[in-house]
Amino acid sequence: MLVFGRIAVYELSGMKNFLFYLLMAGALSAPAKIVTRVVEYQQGGVALEGYIAYDDATAARRPGVLVVHQWMGLTDYEQNRAVMLAHLGYVAFCADIYGKGVRPQSIKAAGAEATKYKTDRALLRLRVNAGLDELKRYEKVDPQRVAAIGYCFGGTTVIELARSGANLNGIVSFHGGLDSPAPADGKNIKCRVLACHGADDPFVPAADLAAFEEEMRAANVDWQIIKYGGAVHSFTQPMADGSLPGAKYNARADRRSWMDMQNFFAEIFK
Repeated sequence: MLVFGRIAVYELSGMKNFLFYLLMAGALSAPAKIVTRVVEYQQGGVALEGYIAYDDATAARRPGVLVVHQWMGLTDYEQNRAVMLAHLGYVAFCADIYGKGVRPQSIKAAGAEATKYKTDRALLRLRVNAGLDELKRYEKVDPQRVAAIGYCFGGTTVIELARSGANLNGIVSFHGGLDSPAPADGKNIKCRVLACHGADDPFVPAADLAAFEEEMRAANVDWQIIKYGGAVHSFTQPMADGSLPGAKYNARADRRSWMDMQNFFAEIFK
């Protein structure tokens, strides 16, 4: 792992592309006074450990963005994204779904932990709503202008946040699972939805994709799916080096999806 100022970046095969991308995104530029810190909070008596990032150069309230981690739990990756969002003018808060100190160290352990919540969507919704509440109560956040983004497991999670009826302006799922045990819950969605999807993602069956689209239509949601050609699962994550078949970083899709997210935010926060 390399560290640039407050940004820790994975030193993997996709490193050069990701560093170039960070430079283009402005995350490695200087003058902003980016403040970051660990934040402890709770849900149902369970200790959780999130992470906040914001530009301290202004006291003005600004939109907040909740960031939800992939199946390995809250890592440097999500913290990097939070800093990138802070450079764009947002207050970013990384939620902790698994709990303080629960950071799987293997694919097997991550799969077991993610499954625990994917098979208990009520608990998943409680955990992600606790993160949203923590973000909204922060003094620098305008609680009327809030969005949530998530990666893989986190993408599934922010869709569940919307299905829970949470009050926010929009959610963005990056290569998230699109299945729903209760498709009728789409009627609870009050916000706009953007799903950034790898066109060749083998982990999202065509049936799930079709069911998701039908759920959005039936609930009259303002929704979009953007598919990135040549991209598979985990296309935004430099640590996805292809050792897990069907999951690999794609610098082009990463760059494009980040810009699509920014365009989406410009629309929902205008």
